[in-house]
Amino acid sequence: MLIIALIVLPTTMLRAKDNSGKADSLPAIDVAVEFVDHAACAYVAHDRGWFARDGLTVHMYDNYVTGMALAAALARGDIQAAYVCLIPAINLYANAGIPIAVVAGTHKHGYGLVVNPDKITAPQDLEKTGVRIGCVREGGSVDVLMMKLIDNYHLDRKAVLANVSRMSPPKLLLACRMNRLDAAFLPEQWATMAENTGFAMLLTSHDIWPSLQGSVLVVKRELIEKRPDCVRKLVQVTKESTRWLNDERHEAARIVAAHLSEMRDKLLPDMNNKQCFDITPAVITRSMSRMDFTTDIDPQVIDDIIRYMQEIGYIDSVILGGDLLNLHFMNDE
Repeated sequence: MLIIALIVLPTTMLRAKDNSGKADSLPAIDVAVEFVDHAACAYVAHDRGWFARDGLTVHMYDNYVTGMALAAALARGDIQAAYVCLIPAINLYANAGIPIAVVAGTHKHGYGLVVNPDKITAPQDLEKTGVRIGCVREGGSVDVLMMKLIDNYHLDRKAVLANVSRMSPPKLLLACRMNRLDAAFLPEQWATMAENTGFAMLLTSHDIWPSLQGSVLVVKRELIEKRPDCVRKLVQVTKESTRWLNDERHEAARIVAAHLSEMRDKLLPDMNNKQCFDITPAVITRSMSRMDFTTDIDPQVIDDIIRYMQEIGYIDSVILGGDLLNLHFMNDE
């Protein structure tokens, strides 16, 4: 079984603001999101005060740079819920045995392979000796996507992996800017931001894995058992926010860009004067166009992802998507 070490950055807490004047009626929930626009629905709901409006006191921690770091916070018990990429959540459930449940989706896709077009023109170039490839640590979503690309294009896995350097998304972006990589597998918004370094989007997850589920809303099972009303409200706010951001995409991009820029200045103070780290509404609009924002989840797709992770040796537990999913809150109105 693959053992994945998870590192968590210090947290900064943001309280959901109340635009409605409604008093809090439910106990506080600690919720975390990744430092990516995958969590657009959470940023929008926070900004518009919808958590507080529905009686949720949400302490939102939004400075986890990777999904694996966020998953570690769930494992430690720092948070009760998270907007997180599905694949780290599967790792957490299958490998660490953490009792979590996926209660809603947030988006599909949101990952890409960016390349220096002067060096890489086709996936087959990735297996050439000396090609410099960047990716997150083993077990991350884009790492699994890289493995899927290798299989889809019948590449030499050993040759490709010999070219791979492991870094966090911000470091991968900086390495692209400094011409230290020829290709990088990145989640959004980082993949779109890499285009500002002169890199080009060679393939997205739409091309590599057309049905791929991106991120999900995960809660601890204890929260479902002890405070189902909180979970129900979290799901309903997520659904409302997702509908709104699909209808008001430009305003949603402005909100998300503002939140991410604020967190960039706190998390990456040395990067806020570098043009490739600019998180503008235009960048976020383009990035969000590469995702399908929906709370719907296909259980068969979850089974397919789990099965593939088992095939490549990332999990060895015998689990099904149904073991991880609890979607009955999706049907409540």
